Amino acid sequence: MQKKLRVGIIGTGNIGTDLLMKVIKSNFLECTMFIGRNLQSKGMSKALTLNVPLSDKGIDAVIENHDKFDLIFDSTTALSHLEHAPVFEKYNIIAIDMTPAKIGEFIVPAVNIEDIKSKKNINMITCGGQSSIPIAYSISQVVNDIEYIEIVSTISSKSAGPGTRANVDEYIETTEKALSLFTGCKNIKAIINLNPAIPSIDMQTTIYVKSKNHDIKKVKNAVNEMITKIKRYVPGYSLITEPKYINGIIMLTIKVQGAGDYLPKYAGNLDIINCAAIEVAEKIAKEFTTKGIN
Repeated sequence: MQKKLRVGIIGTGNIGTDLLMKVIKSNFLECTMFIGRNLQSKGMSKALTLNVPLSDKGIDAVIENHDKFDLIFDSTTALSHLEHAPVFEKYNIIAIDMTPAKIGEFIVPAVNIEDIKSKKNINMITCGGQSSIPIAYSISQVVNDIEYIEIVSTISSKSAGPGTRANVDEYIETTEKALSLFTGCKNIKAIINLNPAIPSIDMQTTIYVKSKNHDIKKVKNAVNEMITKIKRYVPGYSLITEPKYINGIIMLTIKVQGAGDYLPKYAGNLDIINCAAIEVAEKIAKEFTTKGIN
């Protein structure tokens, strides 16, 4: 039987708690501690019912129990991760950063999961990044004169908790930086809209790519191939508006519906970044087993 990778989760909000549920479902991961600041929080209360080891000591819990972790998901804030990262590095713990702190290696599983090898700090970019970068990247592989890329992600305001709202500036900066890195385009704009509609909407991301030359058939093929890759780890990812070329701009829209592990299905923005993080962690777990690192 494969030995599971020992993972901790620091940050017990929506993202952290949903990650916990996904870790419990995994055949390759086990949660050795769920770490926050308030034992009365909804996330901690949920973990308590699952008999998961808890701590309300924050990063001090990592320091005191560093030998219990191979990997830690940091689902706090960008500012907090900057403080946590040296601790993870000191104790040789792999960090999967769920915040837009952008100090680790940018990873989008459908594009560059192999780049995780030997990396100790892995950044999952943003929810908008995970939804848009694979598609923008696939278009950049068949369109060589991209002048401008704009992505507009719309999420339910109910799925944007305090952590999401606190990170908005970093969200935009990190998403734009990663889009530029993966596509080679220097002129990038990322927008996020919080929609208060009731009933709550699923996450949608519209991608605009300005280009003088294109082959829309090649673009459609590239996009569909990428969607197939993404759906392997994000089943709720789908194309709702096929690529069109209008007035020099390639346009398309995707939708992400969550798995409903902990959060409502409309919270696809949280689900996609968590699914991507779990895909990375399980890849690391398999590498550990193969190399006998455990």
